[in-house]
Amino acid sequence: MSLVCDLPGANLAIARGAFPNPERDIDPASAGGAQLAVLAGGCFWCVEAVFRELDGVVEVLPGYSGDGAHNADYKTVCSGTTNHAEVVSIRFDPRRISYGQLLKVFFSVAHDPTQKDRQGEDRGRQYRSAIFHVDAAQKDVAEAYIRQLDSAGVFHAPIVTEVVPLDTFHVAEAYHHNYAELHPEQGYIAAVALPKVAKLREKYADKLKGASIKADRD
Repeated sequence: MSLVCDLPGANLAIARGAFPNPERDIDPASAGGAQLAVLAGGCFWCVEAVFRELDGVVEVLPGYSGDGAHNADYKTVCSGTTNHAEVVSIRFDPRRISYGQLLKVFFSVAHDPTQKDRQGEDRGRQYRSAIFHVDAAQKDVAEAYIRQLDSAGVFHAPIVTEVVPLDTFHVAEAYHHNYAELHPEQGYIAAVALPKVAKLREKYADKLKGASIKADRD
């Protein structure tokens, strides 16, 4: 497997601790209640495992976006004959974690946004890097953040993440849900997903579920 995939952040040109916050974000006061983010960053087992850890994330579901319902199944999507991407649907509380902060984790931990139509040895359009925005505000934040990261030279190569409108999210088969946590012994999970979770816990400890309770106790 590619080391860029196996070692999260291997393509970073800066220290992970210096990863910049988005200069543009969505004001929680204007966001209302629970919001939705749909992100594609390679295998949805790995991306789901990262975002499930974050405080303010209410629910994470693996699924498929980018094509119709008739071919939204794992076997067909993995064949590379559809335009689906493996995605995760993230329902989050914007008062506890912002859309921009979700994108920061997406770019810095969850995947390598400089790999075109692949993540490591997972190759094909289904493994592309993409942000499926639900409205104009998400589109603006995502595009501005990509420009900011590229201008700052955060990665050794340009970001190739697609920013496209969300049409439909098709939830994946039940056996994919929370796959990494339920199958930590599986080779792919141990080699790819768990190192990403470990990096998240190391670098974003203050953003994890229960972090605020621990801080109050301390």
